[in-house]
Amino acid sequence: MSVNGFFAFLSSFVQGYGFFLFCRLLSGFGIGGAIPTVFSYFAEVLAREKRGEHLSWLCMFWMIGGIYASAMAWAIIPHYGWSFSMGSAYQFHSWRVFVIVCALPCVSSVVALTFMPESPRFLLEVGKHDEAWMILKLIHDTNMRARGQPEKVFTVNKIKTPKQIDELIEIESDTGTWYQRCFVRVRTELYGIWLTFKRCFNYPVRENTIKLTIVWFTLSFGYYGLSVWFPDVIKHLQSDEYALLTRNVQKDKYANFSINFTMENQIHTGMEYDNGRFLGVKFKSVTFKDSVFKSCTFEDVTSVNTYFKNCTFIDTIFDNTDFEPYKFINSEFQNCSFSHNKTGCQITFDDDYSAYWIYFVNFLGTLAVLPGNIVSALLMDRIGRLTMLGGSMVLSGISCFFLWFGTSESMMIGMLCLYNGLTISAWNSLDVVTVELYPTDRRATGFGFLNALCKAAAVLGNLIFGSLVSITKAIPILLASTVLVCGGLVGLRLPDTRTQVLM
Repeated sequence: MSVNGFFAFLSSFVQGYGFFLFCRLLSGFGIGGAIPTVFSYFAEVLAREKRGEHLSWLCMFWMIGGIYASAMAWAIIPHYGWSFSMGSAYQFHSWRVFVIVCALPCVSSVVALTFMPESPRFLLEVGKHDEAWMILKLIHDTNMRARGQPEKVFTVNKIKTPKQIDELIEIESDTGTWYQRCFVRVRTELYGIWLTFKRCFNYPVRENTIKLTIVWFTLSFGYYGLSVWFPDVIKHLQSDEYALLTRNVQKDKYANFSINFTMENQIHTGMEYDNGRFLGVKFKSVTFKDSVFKSCTFEDVTSVNTYFKNCTFIDTIFDNTDFEPYKFINSEFQNCSFSHNKTGCQITFDDDYSAYWIYFVNFLGTLAVLPGNIVSALLMDRIGRLTMLGGSMVLSGISCFFLWFGTSESMMIGMLCLYNGLTISAWNSLDVVTVELYPTDRRATGFGFLNALCKAAAVLGNLIFGSLVSITKAIPILLASTVLVCGGLVGLRLPDTRTQVLM
């Protein structure tokens, strides 16, 4: 969590794109290490009869974090005016504020963790019996006070044999140089990690690991694939509707004119502009093709989705505009000047309609999982993990077929909310089952491996589904439905862990 928080904050201030990606990579590294640990830690201090319910409540905070991030993106990023600059070298725009705000909960968690006790199961594994006993006594006394029985005494009947310390490390610590000791310790730790990972594929958990691998992969592939597909399809529908309203202007001439209003959703082809002034104009989705601008002035201009293709500019002045080089495609300039160029994004929330939908749809999709979270938490210990896992995945797969009827924005948003609400129960039960199927000495390792596989499946799903947005509906729908139903059927073959004591 410290690694995540530090590099998340740092990424908000860096200016280079490569360094920004590097910081986000290391921030994600911290997140990947925290998720398996938090589920393992929490499960190891829960009573068996309430373990499924409370782990489901823990899963709900993933949703709360998603709502928080979506709401902050919706509230902060589109307000492009929340920015400042220090010369031309340093720019701080609204999205950077959003990155900082998203890192604040992480910092709060790091502070809170300093007040949390270590897992007594872990302490017993490493032979620290006295510390484990004190924490177990604290848990016992707290529970007894809550039950109105503070006089009840905590007793220990048996204790686990401590693990043997690696003798090679002890020898090197006494006789080797500092770099030899460091090398041996790193090598030993890596070897121990590899052995722990291999034990996830040994008896008696090998078969469970294979089944969990299939379920994690199929659920992640279908869920994240459709999650990126939904907003893109909605945006594609909006683009089709927007294109029908496009105004086309062709082969006309304008001379000695002045424009100071907004130009939106227009295509100008083969135009000639002579001695014209564009003052304070906002260009929104405007394309100029094969046009000539002679003795024109662009001053205090902002633009979004605006391009000049195969255009010629003669004796033209650009003053205080946001026209970056990529907006001029195969264009020529003769005796033109650029001054006080604006850097970064200058459009406002109202200028970019797509920004509203991106964040609003994301917010609704995240909020839609709230009912599913509540239902799964209340029923997890009653109907069982496997019933909820298999049933949720099969129902999610079936719900994909309703996408055939999604012909408008509102219908697609409604189906997105339905799909997310059905799928969240599968995620919650899968987290619970995964934690309960592994013993203490490999619980976090097994969960971490499956979570990493989940992210790989998410990347694959994003690539495949994203490439099919403008091509066909059939393949994404059938693919998502098939993998979810198959994964749900495999999930039903997992052992029932509802009454199982943690190993």
